Amino acid sequence: MHPPRTPAETEAVLAAELRTVRPALLSPYAVELPGARAAVLTRLWRGLVHEPLPWVTSREPAGHDGLVLRLADGRRLHGPASDAYATAAAVREVELDGTAYRHPAALMTALGLPHGHAFAVELGHSVASLALSHANQPPMSSPFTSWGWEQRVVDGHPFHPNCRSRPGFSVAEQLAYAPEHRAEVELGLVAVPEGGCLVGGEWPYREAGRVLIPVHPWQALHVLKDERAVGAGVDGESLAAHPLMSLRTLALPDGPHVKTALSARLTSTVRDISVYSIESAAAVSAFMEAMAGRLDGMLHITRTLGAVTANTPDLAAVLRESPDVYAGAGERVVPVAALASTVLPQSPAWLAEFSRLALAVGLRLLDLGVALEAHGQNLLVVLSPAGAPLRLVYRDLADIRISPARLARHGVPVPDLAGRIVTDDESVLRAKLFGSLVAGALAATAGSTSALREALSAAVRDLPRTPDLVALLEEPLPAKALTTMRLSPERPGDIWARLPNPLAGP
Repeated sequence: MHPPRTPAETEAVLAAELRTVRPALLSPYAVELPGARAAVLTRLWRGLVHEPLPWVTSREPAGHDGLVLRLADGRRLHGPASDAYATAAAVREVELDGTAYRHPAALMTALGLPHGHAFAVELGHSVASLALSHANQPPMSSPFTSWGWEQRVVDGHPFHPNCRSRPGFSVAEQLAYAPEHRAEVELGLVAVPEGGCLVGGEWPYREAGRVLIPVHPWQALHVLKDERAVGAGVDGESLAAHPLMSLRTLALPDGPHVKTALSARLTSTVRDISVYSIESAAAVSAFMEAMAGRLDGMLHITRTLGAVTANTPDLAAVLRESPDVYAGAGERVVPVAALASTVLPQSPAWLAEFSRLALAVGLRLLDLGVALEAHGQNLLVVLSPAGAPLRLVYRDLADIRISPARLARHGVPVPDLAGRIVTDDESVLRAKLFGSLVAGALAATAGSTSALREALSAAVRDLPRTPDLVALLEEPLPAKALTTMRLSPERPGDIWARLPNPLAGP
């Protein structure tokens, strides 16, 4: 059969696979499809309304709570008003020159944009996979581990149209490897001669002059495709692990988390583990542990225990502490991305208290010279037995930014690091933190502009009025332009949107 060419074909192909591997999910899958289409269309419309797309020439109010986007070729897009910080699926239909579209992939195809066809295919996958994710959910319960909370994040990225796009993954592979489907994953151990590896920190998996590298089974089958990745790996050895929300990082049964190379395009980019990140892993981890020590116990860093690469991004792994080691008696460590979908108490007062904690930590570190990428996946919160936010845990240090000038200004020893994580550019540093923490983690937890405004207004009252806080209070809020980036593969790096500042009032 040819690859799916229309949204209907994509959904039908997934249904056909379901009929073979899990027929009991066919009916729930069909029930979930309309909601999945609306959820992805809502994210896509948000991108079209708020991002710096060069082919959108103007955006104008239309009728009652409507909006018209005028395109450079003379066409018009019409849809509802869009709250840049809302997470509910609110868009059921968008019109292009009078023709209504209910499926985001069909709308993207009709727009006929450069690179739009590939994006439309991904949008189709996003809808079908999101419907499958919802179809396979048990009744809500309260997990006892941080990885259990992560597997409750069913909807994926709260603002990315490719929130559940998994091209290259069959239905059987999604059910076997995706965190929201809750299966254990058997990681193979691939043996590489020590002389052919770069190792940082203490690497526990070795034997007879060889380094054993955990490999995700999808990577083994689809990318490595060689004798080292056959079966379970070395002498049939494997590691049973629980997949976390990034899919390529998994919780091992003895506690630590292992980040594997998984060269698949999931949302925006093809993920791997660069040799650069392996080289710098130990130094960055030690530096950030020392920086966290300056924050009076408000922040813990999950230490990098070891890192290894066979000098290729496709065969590498990072081992780090579990966030659970930072929970005291009766406390819970919950990824921020899971907060919006849990039964935890989230009153306006709770959200303000959590926002105050997150901003105090993020802004203090930024002033010292470190910008965290504190989105809902990297940032976790330690909750008291009663559910109060006590302190934060941060993991995955690969994409932080470090400012030597700011560190030196505070008399902090500058680490011997180079490369992409080092910058003194104020706009880059602020965008990294504000885009991930405020426009990302806090906005998704709040769920709307009004709730975010209320939480931030209460949170910032007692914070030191640094230049960074002034920028947060007065300037448009940076956020990654996720739709623009998917339609601009020729432009490397991040592209930023400037969203309405939620503190600016209605």
